[in-house]
Amino acid sequence: MVMSTSLENKYHSVIDWFRKNMPSVRSELNYSNAYQLLTAVILSAQCTDKRVNMVTPALFEKYPDPVSLASASEKEIFTLIKSVSFPNNKASHLSGMARMLVSDFNSEVPSSVEELQKLPGVGRKTANVVASIIFGAPVIAVDTHVFRVSRRLGLSDGDTVEKVEKDLTDNIPEEYRAVSHHWLILHGRYVCTARKPKCDKCGISEFCDYRKES
Repeated sequence: MVMSTSLENKYHSVIDWFRKNMPSVRSELNYSNAYQLLTAVILSAQCTDKRVNMVTPALFEKYPDPVSLASASEKEIFTLIKSVSFPNNKASHLSGMARMLVSDFNSEVPSSVEELQKLPGVGRKTANVVASIIFGAPVIAVDTHVFRVSRRLGLSDGDTVEKVEKDLTDNIPEEYRAVSHHWLILHGRYVCTARKPKCDKCGISEFCDYRKES
């Protein structure tokens, strides 16, 4: 997406509004360290953060670190996460992730997006979430909310997650990239919802292409 003066102004206006109105934002997943966040984000795929937060306390109590999780069977993990979406696949992913952390990374969650993506169950979005939140990497995780809001606002005309991520990365200053994920995902979750966006309650509707067209 080619940057024009109007697009540059739009990015500036949207970022400025979020900075003033949502200065302190964080993930709605509950975690206390990199291992817990990585586990929670893997579980959150096509599942609500609320559901994941109901599951993880017991999971983390029984398996507080990669070593203990690596020693668990997939069946044991499944028992604790069976209420999330696709529990069989996720039990396999968590088991494989923990075993690789132990065998390849000295039981430490790697900091780079590239190394994170080597772990079972970790795609680019998950890697970007962990890298940005835990390690402050200037990367933007694009999930369904971020994808939808970015296109509706006109921040990107990309038709794939990869294209939207590139547009956001190219046009959002490095110091705001990590927090921009939270701004956009929370805006999409509570205001710019998929079926009935609350345009009348949206503080950035004046900059929004979707609002202008509807």
